[in-house]
Amino acid sequence: MSDDNDQKSSNDLAEARTELAEDRNIMAMERTFAGWMRTSFAAIGIGLAFRAVFGEFDPPWLARAIATGFVLLGALVAFTAERRAHRTFQRLTCHELQAPKNSGLRWIGWSVCAAALILAVALWQMNGAVTT
Repeated sequence: MSDDNDQKSSNDLAEARTELAEDRNIMAMERTFAGWMRTSFAAIGIGLAFRAVFGEFDPPWLARAIATGFVLLGALVAFTAERRAHRTFQRLTCHELQAPKNSGLRWIGWSVCAAALILAVALWQMNGAVTT
């Protein structure tokens, strides 16, 4: 009888550890998503800074093209972060934690992506048309 109780207790502990490990994975994914968003904002910031510092570049379109590349990279990073977080949170189940709202992460990722794309277009509209 004691062996059955010990086995049941051992199985319960193993299950609890597994559930806590899944919760730790969820928290790690939240931190990873935040890191990807920081990287996205950094790429967008580099693009803006490049455009601001080297605005009078020769040829004039080159500064815009490089800045646009960084801004679009930021959009891609935001999009990728949202997709990866969404897929991960679909697989995992919260046990002791309150699950993060997938719609909130989606809103953040897509907003950053859309804003970066609008910024990329605005870079080419600033100060008139592109000159060759």
